[in-house]
Amino acid sequence: MLKKKKGLILSLTVATSILLATGCSSSTGGTDSGKGKDGDLPRVGATIYKFDDNFMSYVRRAMQTSAKDKVDLMLNDSQNDQAKQIEQVDTLIAKGAKSLAINLVDPKSAQTIIDKAKPKGIPVIFFNKEPDASVLAGYDKAYYVGTTSSESGVIQGELIAKAWEANKDKWDKNKDGKLQYVLLKGEPGHPDAEARTKFAIDTIKAKGIQVDELALDTAMWDATKATEKMDAWLAKYSDKIEFVIANNDGMALGAISSLEKAGYFSGDKFMPVVGVDAIPEALEMIEKGKMVGTVLNDAKNQGKATVELAANAAKGKDVLDGTSWKLDDKKAVRVPYVEVTKDNIQVGRDAYK
Repeated sequence: MLKKKKGLILSLTVATSILLATGCSSSTGGTDSGKGKDGDLPRVGATIYKFDDNFMSYVRRAMQTSAKDKVDLMLNDSQNDQAKQIEQVDTLIAKGAKSLAINLVDPKSAQTIIDKAKPKGIPVIFFNKEPDASVLAGYDKAYYVGTTSSESGVIQGELIAKAWEANKDKWDKNKDGKLQYVLLKGEPGHPDAEARTKFAIDTIKAKGIQVDELALDTAMWDATKATEKMDAWLAKYSDKIEFVIANNDGMALGAISSLEKAGYFSGDKFMPVVGVDAIPEALEMIEKGKMVGTVLNDAKNQGKATVELAANAAKGKDVLDGTSWKLDDKKAVRVPYVEVTKDNIQVGRDAYK
């Protein structure tokens, strides 16, 4: 009986050790063996700045779908920690990654990634957070997949201007002819946050609409932080707020949660809210009339393009081989933005099929 107990304890200890070792692995895609039906699949090492980011969760899903039977995708959650991401890159290189797909925590760290990959000749595909053009220019095997940051701001500004002109009799609460807004900004210094903030407001003004900024603050792309900011703004400005502009849908959804608590979207009490990304949760809010519109940031095609370029790079091919993508003069694939309102909501839905 004692021998059986000792054997059981030993077996449990070994099993626990195996589980712990497995739990430490940050790979969420591909296989350990890298075996495919046509033989070994090339290994692509990938990092995403934060798995629980609303938008990036859809990019990640698209990457995993695109990678199936093409590459062994070793996908890592950097948990919004640049030091962790650097360590992950070291590990991915040690594991034999033939190319890297990197969604930077901090765009300023792009050169550090290049400095690790370049001596080994490993191609790097940055995606979603654009590094400085000089970083891409400095390494012949570095590329970017994303968008033109200013485009989303311009489209959002046009959306706001059209909606305001169509509804200003109802929305201009103090009848002063001006649009009083609060703006939820993404991560300070992030190219998308800076461009969306600037170009949305510049475009509204260019349409001849006068604006007053009541408040602008970062909510770091985060719904919970956005709810907290909106709670504070409603307490301070109350009915003076006439429009809520958010750099992404996650923060727009957070603002809506706050507004709902304050009695908005019930009866005649309404607040126009716009975002960017056209994630399914935002499309649902547009359907329900709780959100005026958004701008499709095509997660499906960003994920697809990233994996297709990384797969070609891992196989030693031209990154565009067999794809429909094109590189601009900055070695970037630009996935276009599209305005989405209730009138064309199917465009947003189709992007997530």
